This record gives sequence, structure tokens and C-alpha cells, in this order.
Amino acid sequence: MANFFLDNDDIQFLLSHLDVAAIAALQEDDFVRAADGPGSDYAPRDAADAVDNYRRVLTIVGDLAANNIAPRAEQIDHEGNTHIEDGTVTLHPLVRQNIKDLARADLMGFTLPRKYGGLNCPNLIYTVANEMVSRADASLMNIFGLQGIAETIYAFADDKIRDEYLPRFARGEVTGAMVLTEPDAGSDLQAVSLRAWQDQDGTWKLNGVKRFITNGCGEILLTLARSEPDVKDGRGLSLFLNERSPKIRVRHLEEKLGIHGSPTCELVFDDAPGKLIGERQLGLIRYVLALMNGARLGIAAQSLGIAEAAYRVARRYAATRKQFGVAIEQLPAVAELVTDMRIHLEAARTLTYATSRVCDLEFNNLRVMEQHPPTDPAEAKRRKELARTLKRLNGMLTPMSKYYSSEMCVKVASDAVQVLGGSGYMKDYPVERHWRDARITTIYEGTSQLQIVAAVRGVCAGAFEKYVDEFEQTTYSDPLLSDLAKKLQEGRGLIVKAIAFVKSKGGSYMDLCGRKLVDNAIAVIVGHLFLGQAVNNDHKKAVAHRFIETRLADLRANCDLIYSGDTSAMDQYALLAGPVPPL
Repeated sequence: MANFFLDNDDIQFLLSHLDVAAIAALQEDDFVRAADGPGSDYAPRDAADAVDNYRRVLTIVGDLAANNIAPRAEQIDHEGNTHIEDGTVTLHPLVRQNIKDLARADLMGFTLPRKYGGLNCPNLIYTVANEMVSRADASLMNIFGLQGIAETIYAFADDKIRDEYLPRFARGEVTGAMVLTEPDAGSDLQAVSLRAWQDQDGTWKLNGVKRFITNGCGEILLTLARSEPDVKDGRGLSLFLNERSPKIRVRHLEEKLGIHGSPTCELVFDDAPGKLIGERQLGLIRYVLALMNGARLGIAAQSLGIAEAAYRVARRYAATRKQFGVAIEQLPAVAELVTDMRIHLEAARTLTYATSRVCDLEFNNLRVMEQHPPTDPAEAKRRKELARTLKRLNGMLTPMSKYYSSEMCVKVASDAVQVLGGSGYMKDYPVERHWRDARITTIYEGTSQLQIVAAVRGVCAGAFEKYVDEFEQTTYSDPLLSDLAKKLQEGRGLIVKAIAFVKSKGGSYMDLCGRKLVDNAIAVIVGHLFLGQAVNNDHKKAVAHRFIETRLADLRANCDLIYSGDTSAMDQYALLAGPVPPL
């Protein structure tokens, strides 16, 4: 039988290359705190046992993705979900079956602690699972991948709320939604106006409208609302938990280009009761930012899955379709197209998995500091410094991964249609669906432009240089790898000089050059990651060589454009863009 885990050589390679055992030890507190308590009967005994458990879980996900979820995707895409006049939504029967299958396999509490019935898997393993589900049906990942709702409840809610809701998530009885966006507050969440007020009994009530809410028909909603009417910015916002009820009505189910199995809802709150998560006024400043960081990594994984599915169709077609007497993969233009599809897919996966690993390091360090604070002052100081370092690094890598992976996804899906030509434009092949599904990845959970704004701050504030410093300590005995490492060092030098130039021109010029700076930083970071993979792997050596040589050419061109100082896109916007076209 097919299996989307076992058939993916690159995932298998990365899980053997990354130190998953070390992550498992952090996740399981060195296997000394799981000896008793809820879930202890299936806690791993040691690192080898934990890694084996992860592989077993991923094998189950790969089996379900290949044999249950993928065969249903086309019908779900064609038929979609149903909006009911009473303000509810009925999920497609096959979507409901997919959720049921995942729940029966105990996969709906993927990252939750065992005390709530979860699997306690690290983020890296969850990222792999999200990729495989997305390869099968990208729209289903928008339900399966929203387990960050439960993680947010675990991280910030009180024990009463945790005990009431988290076991229900783990059993697959409920699904969740992030209820953030409003008609007049898209990316600018500080402008959220949905009102939260307390009645005489102290119960919170929510009133207003939310739009573009993924799985807004879910049973548990985490809703961002304005609890302080006199505070107009993000400091006036709090986070609330709402259960689905007649007080929350789906007014409209969006008609979308893709991800048709994922219901995108417009919600009306009519004095809907809610429970405060954490403290007032920290809804956006702390809780939603943490929630969105996880969601952005989830979209990076979704992008990998869509691109993997599209690439496989294109690769197979290029090998079997004959034109001019040969398979079209022998035509130079097609060969280059397919080669670059594969290389940039591997690059995005490498960056996303590396970011997931950093997320696990940061989360577990913070968890230890909170739940088991060190008594030794030196150790406490070390962990605080580590927390600051990892936060800065994660603040750069997470938006980088979402940006690069989603842009790669759209390009690979589009190129897959191109490889298939006219056939790719028809519904006879799934690549047209993959392209439609791919298009949203650069938009939701923060557009590519917003990811660049977030990432470029880390690039220009030292996080990039500090991260690359670690890679540059490595020496390579292989002459090719050693030469490539030197070229990456030269590229890093060019970036540092470009950063100094950009800073001298002011903040608006940094934003204008943000994409070029972030693209350059990604080229150097992924180049170093590829070199580490290439030491004992001929395929990765070839990948590293082509990626580094081609991307460094782009890096030099980007630096030339930065040094030009051209600001005409802003200074002469009206002239260059022309007048606003009449309706």
C-alpha cells in the first residue's frame, strides 16, 4: 500500500540527519518526569523509544494520507461544504470521515501533553505530519493543522479551562478556529473592533462580525475582541474562548479559488458568551502572536505538501510524455524546470524543518523555566540568555519559512501546470487543483509582504549574522564543499555591507529592499544547511552545488539593486502606476 511517509526519501533523510533524539530528550524532560501520572503508560522510556514512536506515528499519518485522504480530495474539491439557513455549516461527508479517521488513530491531540490524552510530539514531527496531510488534501490541513488552538489554550488558559477542553480536542470531538480577521481589520489586527463586555454576573459577551475565518464553523473558537473600548490600539484587545452556539451565526460561506474542503466563514456574534484566556489586554500582544507563529509554520508545512504533490505529477509526466521522439524531460528547458522545482522544494523543506527544530528548542526551554525553574543561579541565567537568543532567531526564521515555502509552493504548482502543458490546465490531472490550493498560502496567516517585514528586522538586527556564525565554524574535507562554503562566506560579507547601506538610508528604504535582503539571507542560510547535508550524500552534494551557485548569482544582483538607491517605486508611484482605473 502507498504511504506518504515511507515513499518520501527527502523526509526520511532529514529525520535521520536532524538530531531528533536530542529533541525527544528535551520534549520528555530527559525521560525522568514521565514515570507516573496520566499517560505514563505510553510514555517513551528513552530517546530511541521516543524516535521509534515518532516514526510509528508518522507511518500511520502517511498511510491515512495516501489511502484514505488523498482518494477523497477530488470529490471534496468539486462539491465543497454546505451553508445552512440557520447559520450553521455542514461539512462534506468525506471531510467528516477524514476527521473521524484521524481521531480514531489518536492524531487529533498531536502536540498536547499526555495528561490530556495527547501524543506529546514535538513541533518538528507535527510539521512532517502537516506536510503529508497537505500533500493528500491541502484543505484538510486547515482543520488538522489548527491544533495550535489547543496549544494556545494549554499555554495561556487556566487549569479549569484546560481540563474542560483539551481532552475533547485530543479525542477529536471538537475542532477549533482562530477568529481574528474583520471586514475592516485584515492584516492590521490592532484595528479589531469586535466588542467584548461583561454583564452583571461577570460573564463576558461578544458582539460584532468576523470575516475570512478558516473553519469558523468549528466547535471551539479563540476570538480576538476589544475588551477596553477606550484603548484603540492592540493594548485594548483580549482573547476569548467561545463555544459554537446559536449566538454565533455563520452569515456567509466564502466561495474560493481553492481549498474547497476548508470552510471559510463570515461570523456574526450576538452577545455570545466567552471565557477570558489569560489576562486582559494581552490578547494580541502576547497570545495571538504566539498562536500566529505556530500557524505560520503550519502554512509552511502545508506549502511543502502541495508542492510535493504537484512536483510528483510533473516529474512522472515529464518522464513518460514523448514529444519530438523523446521524453520531454530530455528537452533542456523542461529538464531545468523540473530540476529547479525539486531543488527549491528541498530548500524550503530544509528551512522549515530547521525552523521547527528551533521552535522545539525555544518552547521546551521556556517550559522548563516555567514548570521546573532551575535552582542553580548559573543555570537559570544560562536559560534566560538562551530564551532571548532563541526568541530572536525564531522571530526571523518563522516568517522566513512561511514566506519562502509559500512562494516556492505557488511557483512549483504553476511550473507543474507548465510541464503538463494543456493537460495541466484541464481537470484530468490534479495539478490545476494543486495550483488553486497553492495560491492562498502566500496570503493567509500573514501575506508574503508582512513576513518579509518581520524577517528583515532579524536580518538587519544581527540574528542572521549570529546564526550564520555557527555554520562558518564548520570545515569540509571535500574540496567542492569547502569551495562552496567560502563562497557562502563571501555572500554573507556582501549582505552585511548591503545591510549597512540600507540602514544609512532609513527605515522606509529597509522596507523597500526587504525582499532582496531576506532572499539573500535565505540563500546563505539554506546553502549552509545543504552543505551539512551533503557531507555523506551525493544527491545533496549536487543539490548544494546548484542551489548555492544559482542563488549567489541572484544575491549579487540583489545587492547591486540595493546599492542603486532607487526609490522610484515610492517617489514616482503615481507616475509609474498610472491613474486609478475607473470601474
